[in-house]
Amino acid sequence: MGDAALRLTTLAEELLGTPLPVRIRAWDGSESGPPGAPVLVIKHRRALRRLLWRPGELGLARAWVAGEIDVDGDLYHALDLLAGLLWQRDAPDEDSGNKLLDPRLRAAARGLLKIGGVLPPPPPPPEEVRRRAGPLHTRRRDKNAISHHYDVGNGFYELVLGPSMVYSCAYWQDGGTLEDAQHDKLDLVCRKLALKEGDRLLDVGCGWGSMAVHAAREYGVEVVGVTLSREQAAYARKRIAEEGLTDRIEIRVQDYRDVRDGPYDAISSIGMAEHVGEVRYRQYADQLFSLLKPGGRLLNHQIARRPERDESAYRVDEFIDRYVFPDGELAPLGRTVSTLEEAGFEIRDVESIREHYALTLRRWVANLEANWPQAVRHSSPGRARVWRLYMAASAVSFERNRIGVNQILAVKTPESGNSRLPLRTREWNRTG
Repeated sequence: MGDAALRLTTLAEELLGTPLPVRIRAWDGSESGPPGAPVLVIKHRRALRRLLWRPGELGLARAWVAGEIDVDGDLYHALDLLAGLLWQRDAPDEDSGNKLLDPRLRAAARGLLKIGGVLPPPPPPPEEVRRRAGPLHTRRRDKNAISHHYDVGNGFYELVLGPSMVYSCAYWQDGGTLEDAQHDKLDLVCRKLALKEGDRLLDVGCGWGSMAVHAAREYGVEVVGVTLSREQAAYARKRIAEEGLTDRIEIRVQDYRDVRDGPYDAISSIGMAEHVGEVRYRQYADQLFSLLKPGGRLLNHQIARRPERDESAYRVDEFIDRYVFPDGELAPLGRTVSTLEEAGFEIRDVESIREHYALTLRRWVANLEANWPQAVRHSSPGRARVWRLYMAASAVSFERNRIGVNQILAVKTPESGNSRLPLRTREWNRTG
């Protein structure tokens, strides 16, 4: 048996200045690290070359997607232990010169060279987005980003999301199933929007049509759903036809910026605003405000990050940007609320459902793991590995309050001041 694991453990601990919280099992069969801890399995020395050429999160992500590293044991526990290493943001580019002068980093690079070998950098896995120059969040660029994430194949999403085909945080009760929790989330949105028969609802980022179908079937509303994903739209239209709701629901492949047929009584935006981007968020808020009738309601369901002391230092995680949500950005809750207010909305309710998303993600991971061979056939081994890592790491982030998710109810309150909301707004939490 070789000694690669011991050498890697020693190298990592020298660099970090602290004991490594996981065991390492190397390609030569050697193991090193704390007994009983989750095991980081390094299957191929190529993973070290990835770290050598691209230190930090992106190098690790490429090795994971390529199948060169894995975890033996509780994946959530391993990610929690490794959070500071896996997700720690690299220093800004302007510090790169100083980083190269750091003797610990130079020693680490020499150590990786000895263990991993001196060879050219391995090519990125094919699942990685190829970056293009140019401004963010143009219509064309947003459409390409949405296609990368959602046009994976509807069969893949059916395996992960289950029959509800809802790709956003569910709303849980003790002992409930994923389907129950997704039904309750959709119904909560409908009640917050006070939907009634004959209303017009715009569902921005309508996904596979779950919100549209629920609102039309259960509340008798007319729905326009917009998405940039052709695969989502095709699936939603087929589903709507099977439900006999084609007279009440229209699904469009359309950018939210191009919707011109207001006014609507209500707008739902569930898990869509994360794609908008900071440079377009005020335009997003203005557009939705303009599409509502006076007294109309917006339900904005959106993931939020914790604020930075220096907001200019915020950068999107490289793994998320390259493999999951290209160009996606998270904003602190306060900034989102302020932007909606600046657009003219009155904010009437904010509900944090952070813990609910952790539960949802764990169910999605369980679905993926239970259907792994089929998921790989519907996508690719690398794509399935992207999703397993992304969802498990996100679950840990929600559990540890690194990110949250909030439902913001906003009203286009008329000059009369009549918001048309009940005095006790949380009446919508009543069921039955």
